[in-house]
Amino acid sequence: MNRRSWRTFVAGMVVAGGLSVSGSAFAGDAIQQLFVDNNQQLTDELAKMSCVNESACAEADCADECAEGCVEGCSLGECSGIEYGGWAQVGYHSGSTGLFNDNPDRASLHQLWGYVEKAADGSCGLDFGFRADLMFGIDSNDTQAFGNNDGRFDYMNGWDAEGSTEGYGFAMPQLYAEIASGDLSVIVGHFYTLLGYEVVSAPDNFFYSHAKTMNNSEAFTHSGALATYAASDDTHVYAGWTAGWDTGFDTFGNGSNFLGGVSTSVSDDATLTYITTAGDFGSIGEGYSHSIVLDVAVSDDLNYVLQSDYLSTTETAASDDGDIDSYGINQYLFYTIDDTYSAGVRVEWWNNGGVDEFATTLGLNIKPMDNVVVRPEVRWDDATADSTIFGIDAIMSF
Repeated sequence: MNRRSWRTFVAGMVVAGGLSVSGSAFAGDAIQQLFVDNNQQLTDELAKMSCVNESACAEADCADECAEGCVEGCSLGECSGIEYGGWAQVGYHSGSTGLFNDNPDRASLHQLWGYVEKAADGSCGLDFGFRADLMFGIDSNDTQAFGNNDGRFDYMNGWDAEGSTEGYGFAMPQLYAEIASGDLSVIVGHFYTLLGYEVVSAPDNFFYSHAKTMNNSEAFTHSGALATYAASDDTHVYAGWTAGWDTGFDTFGNGSNFLGGVSTSVSDDATLTYITTAGDFGSIGEGYSHSIVLDVAVSDDLNYVLQSDYLSTTETAASDDGDIDSYGINQYLFYTIDDTYSAGVRVEWWNNGGVDEFATTLGLNIKPMDNVVVRPEVRWDDATADSTIFGIDAIMSF
């Protein structure tokens, strides 16, 4: 990411928000309230982090290129290791699948997202970092800590847009601190799950829509502690504790489970990842889940991904969802045509309680500029009223 002054970043967020939600009076007002009315407070807080002193940089032998530019008054991101950015995602789809696409037949702002982070780099010894993400849009209902008790953190606590019929609201999907030393790093706080192949953040997925396994058989976020150990250049081991699924600094019932697994290169062109959760998931009861992802670079331009999920839970006093037993297989094939165009196909099979569901999605990624991607797609889904769904979105990163 290019490192820019924080004033440029804030201005970009304001401009992107205004352009993206021009059709929604409420959304425009909310973004203006967040990024304009509170501009002075944000200015003061960021200014406190914007400088580092020369002696501190001189001690970092592994960052000579940073130390050379380390002077009093340097802007946020220079030398300090702090990075920031975001994106705006606007999309339209002709029918709802309930998979982050539940506002059909109208153009909607899905995600107006901003983040600030400092990655902890243990290669120079003990180091500390952090990350915070804040988003606004109709994806907030799927991104809040809905595994919480009502009124905790960003769930049922006034973060939803009052009076908005489109489902707009805010969410804070990540807020954590990090410590690292050598090959070991630990994050503590609220963070994304390791489960699955697809993720919450729109720019990190090929398709506009999501797979059934992601929405139904995986957590989105956790709260707790997670350690990552680089056993070698090719193998990473994960282990940690979380307070159930989709919780934000809260525990629903007796939510307490293990989160961990391993990711390793099985050849020069293939990576295999196994992630599991086991214990009390909180709002959906006690159980076990895993996701297995095989990612293969078939050639320089062709990529194949195989994902399998399994989830089994038992109803508890804290859960009224009943027993859940689901599993599925997703297959992806991506082909890079040139620097501007890529094509992809996703074929899904998901079984829930003995009932099979199938879906196939064809899509393109079109990049007219380095920071813009347009993703048209057609989805055939046998479990929806609209069996054929057309969707298209655009993402501008800044």
